[in-house]
Amino acid sequence: MFAPEVLGPTVDRLVRLADGGPALELAIGTGRVAIPLAERGVPVTGIELSAGMIARLREKVDETVIPVVRGDMATTTAPGRFSLVYLVFNTIGNLLTQPEQVACFRNAARHLLPGGRFVIELGVPDLRLLPPGQRAVVWKCEPDYLGVDTYDVVRQHLISHHHTDGRIARSPHRYVWPAELDLMAELAGMRLESRSADWTGAEFTEDSGSHVSVYRLPA
Repeated sequence: MFAPEVLGPTVDRLVRLADGGPALELAIGTGRVAIPLAERGVPVTGIELSAGMIARLREKVDETVIPVVRGDMATTTAPGRFSLVYLVFNTIGNLLTQPEQVACFRNAARHLLPGGRFVIELGVPDLRLLPPGQRAVVWKCEPDYLGVDTYDVVRQHLISHHHTDGRIARSPHRYVWPAELDLMAELAGMRLESRSADWTGAEFTEDSGSHVSVYRLPA
């Protein structure tokens, strides 16, 4: 996540999409993306639910550099309007129901200036890897790490299981298909402007494991 070859193209693309205006990061976390984006001259505001994440961010930059409003990304309002709202690294999946995810799109749209953009980075569900009767996919297997996703295809839920040195951590998500995201954007008054396989702009195909989708509010 922090590797220059990953973070560099992310920030480069967001700078271009901000187009000289301010940006709002939903679920800003500890500032992995926001800090280098602010260093590139883009004014960044954040919304973040976790007090612990905000505390870590404050160890790096103060409130005058990157102001943060504590709250849920689906409902919380930050002051001002923005040229760009962005949500990275599969985070919309942390909202576990479709209505919550739709509310997140509407919240993003409320914060945008006319003609502004909402950008989402999200993985594509690996359901093609599930044979009949199987619920789990091993997505990484290394000597000191095992990553397994288990699926509930009725509710569009998955749980990521991370096994490291005898410890297990689990995180629940609601997976979303690209076409479903497009409909959420329509409900929020936005339209798909572009979709690529990554932040460098590589072509999105049926074999892409993730996508960066850009939605735009009418001018």
